[in-house]
Amino acid sequence: MSQRALLLVNPNARLGQEGRLQALQQLQELGLELIEESAENPKALPDLIRHYRQQIDCVIVGSGDGTINAALDGLVDTGLPLGILPLGTANNLARNLGIPQSLPAACEIIAQGKRRTIDIGCVNGKYFLNVAGIGLSAEINKRVSKQFKRRWGSVAYAATALQVLWQSRPFWADIQGNNEYIRVKTVQITVCNGRYYGSGLSVSENATIDDQRLDLYCVEIQHWWDLIPLLPAIIKGKPGRGVRTLQAQTIEIQTRRSYLIDADGELTGNTPAQFQIIPQALSVFVPE
Repeated sequence: MSQRALLLVNPNARLGQEGRLQALQQLQELGLELIEESAENPKALPDLIRHYRQQIDCVIVGSGDGTINAALDGLVDTGLPLGILPLGTANNLARNLGIPQSLPAACEIIAQGKRRTIDIGCVNGKYFLNVAGIGLSAEINKRVSKQFKRRWGSVAYAATALQVLWQSRPFWADIQGNNEYIRVKTVQITVCNGRYYGSGLSVSENATIDDQRLDLYCVEIQHWWDLIPLLPAIIKGKPGRGVRTLQAQTIEIQTRRSYLIDADGELTGNTPAQFQIIPQALSVFVPE
């Protein structure tokens, strides 16, 4: 019996428009029966998934991490497995799961039907798949335009990051988790579910998306230029001088004034922040 799938492609994703027709043809050739709806309005995705829950066996999302994040409420509520077509800019969930960037290969993985149950994170009641951040990342995601991101991909983030870094000011934060208390002066706090974030940066060499823990990564600096010698460690996910790490199932962060929080590239609220891991919350199609 063929699988029945709800296909949700975001036409505003970096490769959304060109990837949609290719995905439709490829998935149908692989034997999937498709119901297609647009993912242009991410806020509508949970209700779309709930609406079709009795008619489908899985949900396929063609976009980047932000659109998949928007669908999470519906996926968790229905328990439907997720197929990923990495058509966005960073595609860190696909990277965490070993799903290739090739669209035909990603379609083949869905058709093969092998599943893996993964954890998801939660910050102040909002789900996230890969990463949530306070500081530079939130300010970058606030400033980078969707048009700039779609045209230039990771270059758009890098260019915006240089602007934000130049204007950044370190802030004080109190962090609690795993019976530890840390007070830091920082420009960035990153909380990851899984290993990869940003444009393929690594939070920890041994982190996985089903290890039932969150990995916090905090850059302790006094001035923005102190960040420059820390970049090799940040890129590789290795702790060292000026880089603080913490692993826990729940993490609380307090700041002197309110700071933006971003989750999977989308702004999602302000500090104070309460993070928690939700183990084995989502079934995803992965490579054999």
